[in-house]
Amino acid sequence: MSELTRGTRTVVSPGKTLFGTDASERIGEYADRYGETALVVASEMIYDIHGERIVENLEASGVETALYTGVRPDPTVENVENAFEVWEDRDCDVIVTLGGGSSIDVGKSVGILAANDGDLREFGVDKAGYEGVPNPAPPILAVNTTAGTGSETTRTAVLTDESTATKFIIVSENIVPDVAIEDPELTRSLPKSHTAFTGIDAFAHAIEAFTSVESYPITDEYARSAMERIVDSLPAAWANGDDIEARSEMMIGQFHAGKAFGNSSVALIHGMARPLGAQLHIPHGLANGLILPYVVEFNQLAAPGKYAEVARMLGVADETDADRVAARRASDGVEQLCEDISLTGYLDEFGEVPDREAYLEVVPRMTQDAFDSGSPDNNPRKPTRDELEALFERVYDDALAPDSRRRS
Repeated sequence: MSELTRGTRTVVSPGKTLFGTDASERIGEYADRYGETALVVASEMIYDIHGERIVENLEASGVETALYTGVRPDPTVENVENAFEVWEDRDCDVIVTLGGGSSIDVGKSVGILAANDGDLREFGVDKAGYEGVPNPAPPILAVNTTAGTGSETTRTAVLTDESTATKFIIVSENIVPDVAIEDPELTRSLPKSHTAFTGIDAFAHAIEAFTSVESYPITDEYARSAMERIVDSLPAAWANGDDIEARSEMMIGQFHAGKAFGNSSVALIHGMARPLGAQLHIPHGLANGLILPYVVEFNQLAAPGKYAEVARMLGVADETDADRVAARRASDGVEQLCEDISLTGYLDEFGEVPDREAYLEVVPRMTQDAFDSGSPDNNPRKPTRDELEALFERVYDDALAPDSRRRS
């Protein structure tokens, strides 16, 4: 039986997508179609850069605005609850997110609370399962300012529960944005660090969707397009943030990566990255990039044909190499991509790396959190508990420790 005849698959996507330079200038026109008062959700930093222009555009179209600018990286349940208070106080009827995945996930989650009864934590897949949000969120318009998370394309929100220092995910078709606005001009403001983090996050989305056991031909094509664009455009955008062609290619690449993993799944890389990021306060994309080469190496035995394709895209193998030979080189190509954008060089500024003994103490907890997330179930190679703990230890010894190979 072919993958296309195994049963019906639902392909989710934003209701509308506007792509191109100055696409963000149309936010007011579209918001006016959906409501009268918009809750604008952003971080303080992003609002300072882009917010005034977005608000002026909304208000020029007759849409009143209420602001929540408290979004933090790796947003928390408290972030969402605070934003929801503004939503209720101002009697809003449409959500406009401005930023990357953090702002979009807060906006989606405000939408859950606006349309459903219950505590936000109860909608996590570990408690409610997939499609555990009963009622559709109010209209969500996502103005994307990064080229990485793809959250504007998906039915997923990722949040941190600070009471337990864990991340959880909510997955439902009822939180897919109604409009996604992809304006590469807005990504010019990204610093090199966040160009690196969001870009490698997009690559991780694509490679995991491509090799997941839930992949199928539609998502495979999105994933191939994403990887082919990202391997060339990410180093170029990182090296020169004003290269609008590279920024545009990254915007398309991350959009396709979002549609790939949003309709297939992520797997072991993300299962490990969520607890690693939560415990060490490492940005999500950086955590993905630290883990990525080791999971690729671990997985290649289980999907040699697909990892051979990845190796050829990365330029570390060619068509003369047998698939099993090429697949073994994929991890080298992935690590080189991370090195090209100096990924581990950002750990001093963006990570809280403990000593090895303290790290090993939390490895069993991170391992359990990874399994509990459900993402490893989608992995082409199913890890045992011992194997997963060993992968976490290898990440520390090879990439996290100050004197590790990748950092030195």
